[in-house]
This record gives sequence, structure tokens and C-alpha cells, in this order.
Amino acid sequence: MQSPSLDFNRLEVLSLLGRGAKGAVFLVRDKDDDKLFALKVILREAIEKKKKKNDEYKRVSFEQEVLSRFDHPLFPSLHGVLSTDKVIGYAIDYCPGRNLNSLRIMQSESMFSDEIIRFYAAELVLAFDYLHNQGIMYRDLKPDNVMIQENGHLMLVDFDLSTNLPPRTPHPSPSPSQSSGEKPSPARRRKKRPFRFVSFCNSGISPGEEESNSVRSLAATDSSRGGEKSNSFVGTEEYVAPEVITGGGHNFAVDWWSLGVVLYEMLYGTTPFKGSNRKETFFRILTKPPNLVGETTSLRDLIRRLLEKDPSRRINVEEIKGHDFFRGVDWDRVLLVSRPPYIPAPEDGGEKGKDGNTKMDVEDIVQEIFAAREERDKRSDNHNNNDANIKTKGGKNGEWVKGLNTNNDLEIDNHFLVF
Repeated sequence: MQSPSLDFNRLEVLSLLGRGAKGAVFLVRDKDDDKLFALKVILREAIEKKKKKNDEYKRVSFEQEVLSRFDHPLFPSLHGVLSTDKVIGYAIDYCPGRNLNSLRIMQSESMFSDEIIRFYAAELVLAFDYLHNQGIMYRDLKPDNVMIQENGHLMLVDFDLSTNLPPRTPHPSPSPSQSSGEKPSPARRRKKRPFRFVSFCNSGISPGEEESNSVRSLAATDSSRGGEKSNSFVGTEEYVAPEVITGGGHNFAVDWWSLGVVLYEMLYGTTPFKGSNRKETFFRILTKPPNLVGETTSLRDLIRRLLEKDPSRRINVEEIKGHDFFRGVDWDRVLLVSRPPYIPAPEDGGEKGKDGNTKMDVEDIVQEIFAAREERDKRSDNHNNNDANIKTKGGKNGEWVKGLNTNNDLEIDNHFLVF
């Protein structure tokens, strides 16, 4: 599908929403129809610099291709692509409710109630079910990548780390509406009578004005050819699955692991395996069980089963939908809830860009980000040259975690970018 071209002259840059490794996300307004979009912009130099490896180009192309084929209320639509001598970018739906991390921080003690978690967890399950049935493995679920739309429903964004696998074969899901006939289409334009969130769960969230810390993880992706696993080492540190760290290949189960990490964070206000550095975090992911303090509940049981270290024993989508935590959830009507737990206040998009010179604003900001990244990479390379041969007690050179004989260069692997 050919994406429409964007004209800089039609766009009014209102604010900077977030920064990533090679670019930034801006809030822009289309002057012709007064619509707001999130414009993701990447420095062309950052792509061309790695042209030999082709990593950056593959990432950008894959994300645009995936966005162009989405037709689901939990995913953004691609509204256009722009290209200049200095940058390339694309516009997607803007979500005024910021992200799930910002919403969590607004809450008392930075934690959600079980009822609120149930609603958002159900939408994430539906999102992954949709992706996996299309053969897309997401690989970077974290609260920063889960946006809140103007209607209060979630939107999953950032597909830089996603890749293709043979599509999952869908099985009938345990839904109370199974016996009532054909499953409704998830397409945006399908009209059905909405129902209120109070019938789904019975708590509310107080709005706030917390600023978003959202940053984008841009790391290399590989497609699995002729098999059902990928061997690329990508992810975000605290959310990555054990099988990604060990390098033995991974499949759709990595997304269910990261869902378990996100649910744990929503419940406890912190991730389950966070260490003082990446090495310690990975060691805990590989060896430590999640600390599910508190009374035994169906939510804690679901988290425990999602955080099963053996992917072959990890709970799958049919088991998730049939789990006690989702007892009574009508999966065919989750997306029709008319009053989710939090609906953001309307906004006009904020202030205009500096001096109204939108094109130069965007290009200058992205170039500054790229220059800062280059400087950090240089400092990191100098540090890693001194520490590249890490030893553990009784271990061999290069073994940064005792007992691991694979991925000996993880500490200096730029394909795994952590922010």
C-alpha cells in the first residue's frame, strides 16, 4: 500500500513529545483539516550511516509497512510519510492521554487497582492476539509504548523492534459470547452499542497533568526465515524475556513475558527484576522468581504464569483469556466500552514551534539528538574497550553472567538499545 506524502508546508509543529536514539516525535497540526498527528522523525544521516548493515533502513521500512496495514482500534493508522534532504518521518494518530507510565505515576503510590489493571490488561491481550495472528512479534512492550487515546482506550505504538514470524494459528478463545454467533470484526468503523466501563470493573482514575517521559527504543530487527523463531538480540532491559538473553531463539511467547512484567509494574509500581545495572537485571531475569508479595489472588497467579522462564510452559493466549483473572470478561465487547477508567481532557495541542519555522525546528532538533547520541556512543565505546573482557568467579573470559556461554558481547552489543 502506497502511503500518502506529507508536505512540511501543511504541518504546524506544536511541541516535542519525545526523544529516541536517532530522532524525535513531534505533535503537529495539519493546517488543511486542523487534525492533530504524532510525527515521528528520524535523521536521514542516521540511516545512511549504517547503510552497509541496512539495519536502520529495514527498521524504518518495516514499521511503515506494518502501520500501513493496521485496521484495528488499538493500533495507529499511518497518515502520511515525509522526506527531506535531512530527515524522514511519518505521521500517526495522536493520543492526548500520554502513556500508561504517565498514568500510573498519577495514581496513589504509583500503582493501579486490580480492576483498572483488568481493563488495560484485556486490551493488551487483544492487541497481541491481533498482532500474532498477523505474524507480527512485537518485542518491546513497556508502559512508555502504550498510549491513551482520546476515548480512553489504549493504543500500542513503536514497532521498531517488531519482526515477522509465520502467523499464529488462531484458536477459539474462551469468551462468554462464543455461543452467540460470529465474532465481530475489530475494524474501527464497525458500529455496535457501547457499554460503560462500570459494567466491566468498578473503579475510576483521577486525571492529572504529569509530563510524559516517553522515549523510543530503536534497535535492529531481523525476520525469521524458514522457521518459527528469531535470534536477534533486541528489547528493553527490564522487560526482555529470558530466551532473548540466552540467545537460543524466541517466538511470540516473548510478548506474553513482557505483558507479565507490565502487569507486575502496574500492581507494585516497579518492575520485578530490576538490578543496579544491566548485568544484574539480566541475571535476575534468568534466575530469580518474581516477588509476588501479598495475598494470593488471580492477578498474582496470572503474573506468575506469564513470568514463567521456560517459554514452552508459559501461559498462551487461550489460557490467558480463560484465566480466573478475566472471569466474566466479554472479549467481544472490551473494545466497545464507552467509559474506560480514564478519559483525557480535550486539548488544543499546546504552543507553536519556535518562530513558526516548522521545517527548521524539526530538522535542527533531530540533528541535535543525533549529535548527542554520537557523543554518548563514543564515551560508551571507550568505557567498553576497558571492560570488554569481564570475568566472573571461576568463569571464562567474556562471561559477564556466571553460567552464560552465549552472547558474550551483550554489554557492547549496540543492537540492544536501552533508554
